Amino acid sequence: MIIMVNRWFMFLLLIPWMLQSCSGSDDTVDGGDLDDGFSTVVRDLPGDTNGSMGGDVDGKTKQGFDTFLFRLSDQKQVWLRNEADSARWMKTADWDLAFTGPYNSEVFVNNANYFYNPGYEGEAVNTSVVMIDQPYETVNEAPSDEEFDTSEITKIGWATSAYDDGWFFYSMDTHIAIPVRDRTWAIRLPDGKYAKLELISVYQGNPPEVTNMNWPAPYFTFRYYVQEDGSENLKTQ
Repeated sequence: MIIMVNRWFMFLLLIPWMLQSCSGSDDTVDGGDLDDGFSTVVRDLPGDTNGSMGGDVDGKTKQGFDTFLFRLSDQKQVWLRNEADSARWMKTADWDLAFTGPYNSEVFVNNANYFYNPGYEGEAVNTSVVMIDQPYETVNEAPSDEEFDTSEITKIGWATSAYDDGWFFYSMDTHIAIPVRDRTWAIRLPDGKYAKLELISVYQGNPPEVTNMNWPAPYFTFRYYVQEDGSENLKTQ
């Protein structure tokens, strides 16, 4: 418990630097175009831009961040603003990803078995996520079911080091939130299909570098591919 508290204390201290960004935008990952002809590319999907980590923040209307759900099949975004929304959606298999926590930066794959998952005790009973430290375009095949069944990843969030199973980390020298490059997430979805996911940016415009602390966030850029025929083939190039 002490470790968790200290970790979140560090996170809160570093939140002001998360909102730094650049003077331009660049729809690339390490110089490559995001569009490959197969993947779905989501650009600047707004998170809870009215939320904040504390009170009295200019332009923010409340403290905390509402969770939103995302369905890969049709890019449907569903907000959980109240108990009625949660009761309607959380325990269903009608969503795939939940963007939760500070700046909606903690991502859950819908799963009925993990207590802290938004879909706990719901319909998504056979889902799982596996971290693959390879560039997205080189991940051509989903892991085996044994790998999915034994995966211990429960949440995709803040990586305190390159060995953590997160999608972003901080440079303690520059105080900038940096996405972990060449990291892909293989997912077994509620319907049994396989997918791969790359989380790219939390900043509006997917900036190549960060210099302006007033740049809007959270606005998510990510891409994914779902193999509709049910096979393990995830090739996108």
